[in-house]
Order: sequence, then C-alpha cells, then structure tokens
Amino acid sequence: MNRTIFLISILAFCSCNKTTNTKKDPVKEEVVKEVKENPIQKPLQLTLKEANALASLPLACLQVEYPNKLNQTLGGKENLGEPKELHPTFYGCFDWHSSVHGHWSLVKLLKRFPNLEKGKEARAKLLQNISKANIEIEVAYFADKHNTSFERTYGWAWVLKLAEELHTWDDPLAKELEGNMKPLTDLIVQKYIDFLPKLNYPIRVGEHTNTAFGLSFAWDYAVRLKNEQLKKSIETRARAFYKNDQGCPIGWEPSGYDFLSPCLEEIDLMRRVLKQEEFNEWITLFMPQLIARDFDLEVGKVSDRTDGKLVHLDGLNFSRAWVLYGLAKQYKEYDHLFYVANTHISYSLPNLVGDSYEGGHWLGSFAIYALDNTAK
Repeated sequence: MNRTIFLISILAFCSCNKTTNTKKDPVKEEVVKEVKENPIQKPLQLTLKEANALASLPLACLQVEYPNKLNQTLGGKENLGEPKELHPTFYGCFDWHSSVHGHWSLVKLLKRFPNLEKGKEARAKLLQNISKANIEIEVAYFADKHNTSFERTYGWAWVLKLAEELHTWDDPLAKELEGNMKPLTDLIVQKYIDFLPKLNYPIRVGEHTNTAFGLSFAWDYAVRLKNEQLKKSIETRARAFYKNDQGCPIGWEPSGYDFLSPCLEEIDLMRRVLKQEEFNEWITLFMPQLIARDFDLEVGKVSDRTDGKLVHLDGLNFSRAWVLYGLAKQYKEYDHLFYVANTHISYSLPNLVGDSYEGGHWLGSFAIYALDNTAK
C-alpha cells in the first residue's frame, strides 16, 4: 500500500477514535505532518473488493419494508397503505429516495464490475422491483394532489441519475429497466421543467432540498440524454440563483445534520454550467481560498452512528469528496484538492460495512458516487 494512503488511513482511524482528552497526540501530529508534506495527487479508486462490500448494503435493504419513513401527506384515510403498496418499486431502504439511489448503486456496480460477487442476486432484485406494473403505481402516486411535490428535488435528482446510469449501460437488462422506468423518468423531467421557473430563490441548506445538488444531477441527465429544454431550464435558474454570489462562508460549515455542503454543491453546479473563463472569474469571487496549494478542510466528525441525523456527516464527507474530485479533474490548477477529498473519504469509508441501519441504508450510494467520480 502506498505509504501516504496508509498514513491517511491511520489519520482517519485516529479521528474516529478521538477522545475528549485535549492532550496533544504525537503520533497523530506526525501523521498529519507527513500527509501535508506529501499530499496525494491522485484520487482514490473504487476496486472490485470495495464494490463487493458496498453492494452488500443496498442488497440488504432494497426489499426490506420496515422500518420505513414515508414522508407522505395524507388527504384522507384512503391514502393509508403499506409502504410496498404505495411504492412497489422504491419501498425498501427506509425511505423512497434512499431506495432510488440504492437501485442506482447496484446498476453502477454491475456496470463497472460485470463479475460482481453477488451480481446474479443484484440483477434479479432490479428486475423484480423495476417492473412496468410497479412503475405505473409509482407514477400514479404523484398524481394525488397532496403529493405532487413528493421528493422535490432530492428524490427527483436520484431518479434522473438512475435513468442516466441505465441509459449508458450496454446490457439487455439495462434496456429493459430503462424502458420500464421511462414513464417515471419523463414525469420527473417535466416536473423539473414546470417547477424551476416558479422557484424564485435557491434553497441553500445542507440536506435534501439543496437546489444546487438537485440541479447538478438533473444537468447530467439533460446533457447525456440531449434534453435541451431541461438543460436550458437548469442553466437559466443556475445563473439567476448563483452567478452573482461572492464570498461563500465555508467556515460556517458544517451544520450539525449536513450531508451536503451548500458552498461546494454550488461550485459543483457552476463548473458544469459555466464555460472555463466565466467559471474562473466566478470562483475567484465565490471561494478564492480554494486555489491555495495549502487549502484544507476539516472532515465532518460523527459522534454517534446510530443517530440517523448525526450520521449525515459521513455523507457530507463523501459529497465534499466528489465535488473536490470533479473540480480537480476539470481544472488542473485545483489538483491539490485530491488530498482534501481523499482525507474525507478515508475518514468515513471504513465505517460503512457492518454499520447500523441508520447509515447503512444510504451511505453506500454516496461512497460509490464519490469513488466512481474519480474514473469519469
């Protein structure tokens, strides 16, 4: 193992096991010094071994109905139903959006690693869940007047990410699943197009409703599927919301329940939407400290991984990493950010497999996306 990666792993272990003792730890200080003097200039990679381990997380929950958080608005007792009745495709993994990106995780891993250890089981569950009949019921749920905004825009974004992944997977199963998904995919695309002109102000939080995150994934879908109407709608709102932003207060982050960085998610969107010269001018005003070769960012620290909100900070470490990887790969002057991204992943990755359900039902998707983002 590369010595620097090994040292980062030790640093992550030290961080995970930090006590309230304020006495300086000479071993940890030496590790920090060596890592800073020898920063990694390449991103970490998703290996088959890690893929097999991470696949176990969605496989363990995609068809587990309880516990379940429905996030449902009830118009009357006729709206009551078991999770699997209401959402026959996306009923597992505690909540709807986690189920969506759990399905995405399996598609991504099967696509990257055709010899995935439990590939046969994964394919069978995808085919069983994403059927035409099930998707019809999912679509009908949005027709209820009390739930037209259901999962806006976080769950919507993951639907389009799943659809994009299926579209780019050269496999007969993918073509069948993409066809089955199409009515829901088309519905979500139209929901974006209808909703965005009505949104006068962006939502700048570190959780599900973050506008920049929702637009980033939708942008990827629009570009890949050549949907010019959706792409134009996203660009128009991104410019209106963020083009004049300056001095993002990254020092205020994270908030206690964040799994997204409001500052970095905005960067992730604008690096997609703006051309190079325009982006360089924008980021110089928005977050000029990023260009410094010694830029650093402390990882989000989790005190209790059985707390469904506090464990969000593991997700923050992964989402920060994928933003920093994306920026460093697109613009070489930011290649020092590989080090910052790697330290974030190294802190949280060892905690996933065997973790409590509060984190295990969703964090694997974030880890996979962060690690996979290095290969694009």
